[in-house]
Parts: sequence; structure tokens; C-alpha cells
Amino acid sequence: MHNPLAQFTVKPLIDIKIFGYDISFTNSSLFMCVTLLIICIMCLLQGRKGRVVPGRIQMINELVYDMVVNMVDSTSGKNGLPYVPFILSLYLFILLCNLSGMLPGAFTVTSHITITFALAIFIFCSVTILGFIKHGLHYLKLFLPEGTPIVLMPLMFIIELFAYLARPVSLSLRLAANMTAGHIILKVIASFVIMAGFVGIFPFALLVVLDGFEIFIALLQAYIFSILTCVYLSDALNLHE
Repeated sequence: MHNPLAQFTVKPLIDIKIFGYDISFTNSSLFMCVTLLIICIMCLLQGRKGRVVPGRIQMINELVYDMVVNMVDSTSGKNGLPYVPFILSLYLFILLCNLSGMLPGAFTVTSHITITFALAIFIFCSVTILGFIKHGLHYLKLFLPEGTPIVLMPLMFIIELFAYLARPVSLSLRLAANMTAGHIILKVIASFVIMAGFVGIFPFALLVVLDGFEIFIALLQAYIFSILTCVYLSDALNLHE
């Protein structure tokens, strides 16, 4: 049986070293570039061929845009609407990275914690800076819920601060772990199909079902990552008390 973890190996395609640092162009870099290219093409097609009666591509673009707008509006309110382009870009990037990993021979970018954590820490730092810019030191009220007894304030502050600092970790681990686990299971069952011969029709049927389930997980995880970003944005903009 082939090693199910081999599919996550980052392989350099173009070796690049500057001042002793390895910044090679890898298979991970390639699929991220392809994802960005697809997003750019979608946006260009939407801008050039916008019609009153939308075609298939325009309809899909409009449905995704409306979904993201409703997501931001329902979680962050009207103050969050200026950030729709960022949330939309984030959602599309994660979604296409997740789905592209389902293609045979493709590389699942979001299965690597380095990628998901980089996204999560960027969101965490940006939201934190935005919160302090908008509210100043009053942003620290986020760590002390309204009505907290004075005696419990130090303990509550530590608990809330720990939960706040854990956001990028939980956000990145959730996405990477789900994508990694799903692809490992698919790889293992696919190996059983090859080894079992004629009897492999049964694990093959299971594999087809799991493929559909994994596509659903890819869609769901992109949505969860985006909506949690909206929730964190809401804390920075609206400062729940």
C-alpha cells in the first residue's frame, strides 16, 4: 500500500536560493498561483460580460457574492460591509484550494498548517490592530465581559486573553486537520480497491461516497473559516460588551 502521507510532500519545482535561504517555487506555490489565476479570471469575466440576465458563470459569481455579503452583514453588521472584498477573496481562495486538492495528482494546499496558520495569523493581527485603531484601549473590554465581579476580573481576563490568543491556532488547525484527515482516508481506501481486485468493488463504492462527502467538507471548511473571520471582525468593529 502506498504511503498515504506522500501526497502532502512539498516538492521544489524551481530551486531558488537567496543569501542561503531556500525560497524555491514548489508544487504548493504552483497550486496557489493557479488558484489566484482562476479567481482573477472569474472576476474579469464577471466585469467584462456582466448582463442583466446572467449566464451560468455570472449566476455562480453573483450567488457566491450574495452569500458572502449576507455572511458579513449577519455577523459583523453594516460596519463590516467595507470588508466584503477581503472576505470574498479569502473564501474563494480557501474554497478553490480545497476543491483543487480533490483532483487526481493535485496538491492540497490547505492541508499544510504553515499555509492555514499564515492566513489565520494575518487575520488575527489585522483584526487586533483594527480593534485598537477603532476603540483604542477600550478594546481591552473584550477580555472583561460586562457585569464581571471585581474579584473574578483577574481570572476572567486571563481566561478571555488565552481564548483570544488561541484563535489563530484553532482557526488554522481546524482547516488543516479536516483536509489532511479526509485525504488520508481516501488514499487508504483507494489502496484497498487496488489490492482487493474484483472484491474491490465494495470499497470502491465507499470511496465514491466519501469523495462526495469530502467535497462537502471542502465547501463547509471554507465557509467556517470565512464566517469565523467575520465573527472576529465583528468583535473589532462592534466591541461586544
